[in-house]
Amino acid sequence: MAAGNADMLIGIDWGGTKIEGVAMERDGSELLRLRQVTPRHDYHGCIAEVKAMIDGLEAQTGRSGSIGIGIPGSLEPHSRLGKGASSTWLLGQPVERDLRAAIGREIRVENDADCFAASEAVDGAGRGHNVVFAVILGSGAGAGIAVGGRAHHGPNNSGGEWGHNPLPFPDITELPGKTCYCGRHGCMETWVSGRAFEAQYEAHTGEVLKAGEIMQRKRAGDRLCGLLWDRYVDRVARGLATVVNTLDPDVLVMGGGMSNVDELYDDLPPQLAKRTFSTVFNTPVLRAVHGDASGVRGAAWLWR
Repeated sequence: MAAGNADMLIGIDWGGTKIEGVAMERDGSELLRLRQVTPRHDYHGCIAEVKAMIDGLEAQTGRSGSIGIGIPGSLEPHSRLGKGASSTWLLGQPVERDLRAAIGREIRVENDADCFAASEAVDGAGRGHNVVFAVILGSGAGAGIAVGGRAHHGPNNSGGEWGHNPLPFPDITELPGKTCYCGRHGCMETWVSGRAFEAQYEAHTGEVLKAGEIMQRKRAGDRLCGLLWDRYVDRVARGLATVVNTLDPDVLVMGGGMSNVDELYDDLPPQLAKRTFSTVFNTPVLRAVHGDASGVRGAAWLWR
C-alpha cells in the first residue's frame, strides 16, 4: 500500500543486537511494539526479519502504515550502499534497495542515531530546542544531529559521526589506542562505549562484569571502579568538548546503555566545563526521555 494511504506510522530500529518495531498514531501515541533478536552476521536474515516485523505490526493492528527504518551506519549518498556500521555485515550492501524489494512498498531509511536525535527533538528531551546533539553511549558510540526537529545529514551523510573521531588530548597511555572496526586507532568508540568501559575493568582485573555491576561496586566504595568511572567521564567530556566548541548545540541528549548511569548527569557537566573553550558552559545534559525506544520512534517520525 502506498504511504499516502497509510493511517498509522511504522518505525523499525534495526540494531546490532535487536530489531524493534513500533506502530504509532500520528500524534505519537503507541499502538503496538514488537522486538526480536537480530540475526547477527546474517544480512539476508535481517532483511527477512524486518519484513516479518512490518507484516506482524500491520496484521496485529489491522491497519496499514508508512514505513521508516533506522539502520546501523548510514547510506553512502551516491551509491546508497551501507557504510560506517559496527554491524559490519551491512557494509557495502544495497540495504535500501533490498529492503524496498523485500517489503514491496515505498520506505524511508536513515541512520539509527539520526532517528534517535529526531525522536528526542520532536517529543523527547530535546523538545523546544532548535539544535539537538543526541549522543549514543551503548555497545558502540555515535550521535545524531537534529535541527528544527529534523535529522541533519550533510552532503556526505556523515553528520554526527562523533564516535569515529580520535580521542582528543590523549596522554601517553592512550596512544595509539585500540584498533577500531573502522580500521583506525583510538576512535572515541573504543574509549567511551559501554563495551569499552567493561573492557577496561576486565583488563585491570581479569573479571568480566557488565557496566551496571561495575557501577554498583563503585557505589559500594570500590576504589578501582571509582577510578575507572572518573577516567570514563573525562574521556566523554574530552570528546564532547570538541562538539560544543564546534557546533555549540542547544542541548546534549544522552542515550544508550551508559545513559542509564545516574552519576553521568552530575559528573559530566563540570568536566565538560573544564574542557570547552568558553569560560561558561550552560548546555543542558539530559537523559533521553524515550530511552532505547527513541530510535524506533524516530524511524516512525521519518514520515512526519
